[in-house]
Amino acid sequence: MFEADVGNNLYKLWNRMSSGSYMPPPVLLVEIPKADGGTRPLGIPTVSDRVAQMVVKRLLEPELERVFHPDSYGYRPHKGALDAVAITRERCWRHPWVVDLDIKAFFDTIDHDLLLKAVRHHTQNRWAIMYIERWLKADLILSDGTRRARSRGTPQGGVISPLLANLFLHYVFDCWMSRTWSDVPFARYADDAVCHCRSLEQAQRLVRSLEARFAECGLTLHPEKTRIVWCRKGEPFGGPHPEKSFDFLGYTFRLRPSRTRTGHLFMGFNPAVSRKALKAMGTTIRSWKLHRRVRLTLASLAGEMNSTLRGWIAYYGRFNIAEMHNVFRHLEQRLARWARQKYKSMRRNRTKSWAFLRTMRERTPGLFEHWRILYTGRKGSMTRAV
Repeated sequence: MFEADVGNNLYKLWNRMSSGSYMPPPVLLVEIPKADGGTRPLGIPTVSDRVAQMVVKRLLEPELERVFHPDSYGYRPHKGALDAVAITRERCWRHPWVVDLDIKAFFDTIDHDLLLKAVRHHTQNRWAIMYIERWLKADLILSDGTRRARSRGTPQGGVISPLLANLFLHYVFDCWMSRTWSDVPFARYADDAVCHCRSLEQAQRLVRSLEARFAECGLTLHPEKTRIVWCRKGEPFGGPHPEKSFDFLGYTFRLRPSRTRTGHLFMGFNPAVSRKALKAMGTTIRSWKLHRRVRLTLASLAGEMNSTLRGWIAYYGRFNIAEMHNVFRHLEQRLARWARQKYKSMRRNRTKSWAFLRTMRERTPGLFEHWRILYTGRKGSMTRAV
């Protein structure tokens, strides 16, 4: 609807914003299910409000990028989650202890006064400050149509919310860590962060200090999800430690068999795709219901699935891609079942369906993205490629 008269709609929005009369409409609240059984509240703005937020975001982002901490990786140009995973892996090799932080309901509990104070510190543009304040205070529309006022937080789903969240944690966490815990390196992606410590005592003192710091700023460390993790082979001095792995940005960090450049095996603390991510991939594959789509050709299926497979491989295949092989084998079983449903000659013959897939791989080895990962070496052979 917006695009149908985009020129006129943009002109009206510009006219209202430039005159100071633009009032953001209420934000639609949508509850998204989480893997742990809870829900994540997302605030969905209108299309015109997204455009308005992008105007202010593009105004502020270049200025804020000059001051943001280099170890802040979330929602920033030329930085990403895989950069945070890579630097965390290197630091786990050098530091025996990790503090895995989790901020409870971060986006919903941001203090508006503190956030606006930070915004005013970086811009004197009064209209930008005015609109940010209006966005922060815009009402929520619930699923039943009722409106709810908001005095804290910035809605996830807004265009400008990630930038404001980064600015808030820049002063609450990044600058504070650099000032008071300069010997503790960290990596932060939005509200997910890990800190690397030299000893258990240092890690415990850091957690207590962070609890006090966050309380000053209206935030709360999640008591169950914030953990201290041991990152070495064997037991730490003083007895066994219960936590020996942690999840960060879809990867699980734990001890895994690794090889040196000369080929020698050793146990290294390394990341690989998490069980939660593998489970989500399996759920997605089942949702495709391949056995019911017998009217499609194999090439048509590949065309529909490859963008998803390419995304999985690009992100989760960056480190220890062999951990994804079970998911790919599950997909192969689904494809073989599809072949048995499509062709009568294979209906009761599993061997023929697998032979059919092998023949297709030999003819078009790049048809499916995962074939290049799962099958290497001899034609049709399955090896653990790394």
